[in-house]
Order: sequence, then C-alpha cells, then structure tokens
Amino acid sequence: MKISGFTIIRNAVINDYPVVEAIRSILPVVDEMVVSVGDSEDDTEGLIRAIGSPKIRIVHSVWDPALKTNGTVLAVETDKAFRQISPDADWAFYIQADEVVHEQYHAAIRQATEQHVSDKRVEGLLFNYTHFYGTYDYIGDSRRWYSREVRIIRNDADIHSYKDAQGFRRSNGEKLRVKPANAAVYHYGWVKNPEQMIAKMRHLDQFWNGDQRPEDHPLAARAAFSFDDYDSLERFTGTHPAVMQDRVARQNWQVDIDVRKKRFDKPKYRFLYWVEKLTGRRFFEFRNFRLV
Repeated sequence: MKISGFTIIRNAVINDYPVVEAIRSILPVVDEMVVSVGDSEDDTEGLIRAIGSPKIRIVHSVWDPALKTNGTVLAVETDKAFRQISPDADWAFYIQADEVVHEQYHAAIRQATEQHVSDKRVEGLLFNYTHFYGTYDYIGDSRRWYSREVRIIRNDADIHSYKDAQGFRRSNGEKLRVKPANAAVYHYGWVKNPEQMIAKMRHLDQFWNGDQRPEDHPLAARAAFSFDDYDSLERFTGTHPAVMQDRVARQNWQVDIDVRKKRFDKPKYRFLYWVEKLTGRRFFEFRNFRLV
C-alpha cells in the first residue's frame, strides 16, 4: 500500500501559514509528499526546501488570476497537485496549509488506510475537525464550524476538489463514499497576531471577490483584527501536535474571550447548539460525503 501526500501553497511567508508544520505532521504517514508551490512574492519555495525531507517533491504552478472568484482557483490548484502524485499510489492524503494532524492519530490513519484499501466501495476517509480561534486556547464548538471533512481519497482521476477546495466529489457531482479515519485535523487558520490576520484577510479575499485590491478591502482601514465575530467558543483542554509546539510558544499576542457568552444571531442556532450539547449529535448538518 502506498500513500501520497499533497498540498498547495503560495505566499506562505507573507501570510504566515503554518505550512511547514502541516507538511511535517503527515510526513510519517505518507510515502511521498507533493508540494505545489504557486507563483509567490516571497521565498515560499525556500521555506519548503528547508524541511529537508527526501519524501518531499516540489512542483511549480502559476495561479490563474481569472479564477479569483468564490475560491475557484483553490480547487483548480488542488486538482493540479493531486494529478502530480505517483501513479502507483493507492491513497492521496490532502492537507491544507493551515491544517495539522496530531501525531497521536498516525497509527489510526495507517490502520484505516490498510483496512479499506481493498474495499473499492470506500472512496475516501473522513476526519473530524477542531477549529482554533483567536489564540491556541480557544476552539469553535458551534455548527458555524464544519465538524468533518474528507482528507484522504482514492488515487482516482474522476475525483476532484469541490468548490473552494474544502472537500472532494466525483466529476458528476456525486458525493464520495467514505469511512471514518478515526483521526482529527487541527485547523489553525483563525489563529494569528491581530495585525497579521488583517493582512491575511485582505490578501485572501481576492480569491473570493475577484479583482478586489487589498487596499479596497472593507477591513483595510483597521490596524488590527477584532476576534469578536463568533457565536460560541470553548477552551481547548487537549495538547497541540508536537510540530506546533514552537509556534505555540512564540505567540506574542493575547485575546481574552469569555466562553460563557453566546452570540447566536437566530434562536434556531441557539436551540440546535444546546441539542448538540445534550445529545452529542449535530442534526441537519450539511454533509459533503456519504458514510458507508
């Protein structure tokens, strides 16, 4: 059995992505790691090369500026990277530049891939998600944050990245048939210095709002991001992946959040939140997959 990892990255230094940590977090699980480096304005390629792993294979790509709407370019670039993995790979492990897998899940991931490799009904493996917000101490615990997504897929040319590259589907739009990976992804996209978060959002929103210039972004006049746009958070009581320890230790900002305060804008969301807390089930959640 062979597992190929793959990811896309552009302007990693400018946007302070934890892409090195993301890649390192799955290197022990994969047999090769394809990193598609887009046309960057910084030394993103040097950052990746400095990891120094023989498993890493860097490929280059030019992102199409005509696709900077609704995140389409992210899906296109993800597909391009996916097509670069070795033809003899059984599985493809996709990791985004702000996602990290805890080492405690490595054994479970290998077990799941080995268990289902011969069962062609299983087209992918489903991961649970933990979304950090503001600092490394808070996580989203409402349905505003997606709870599961597919991150390991068959090496099948008919499978494509879906919409803004959150998940995958078949060419005809059919959802993938999946089994649980019994593992989780830690998503750190909303943990940054407030000044860096403003800069990141000004740049990244170009991929959803076409040709909008960073200086024309609604947040352009603000010096720092305010982490008060949430409905419900809770404190994180677990441990961060080993590859994240240095980054966590370097945190140089403080965000104080009263997790007792809930900010649901509609009564139904408050109701569904408490139903989930009482039952442990998230009813009526959108699923970009089919469990088998």
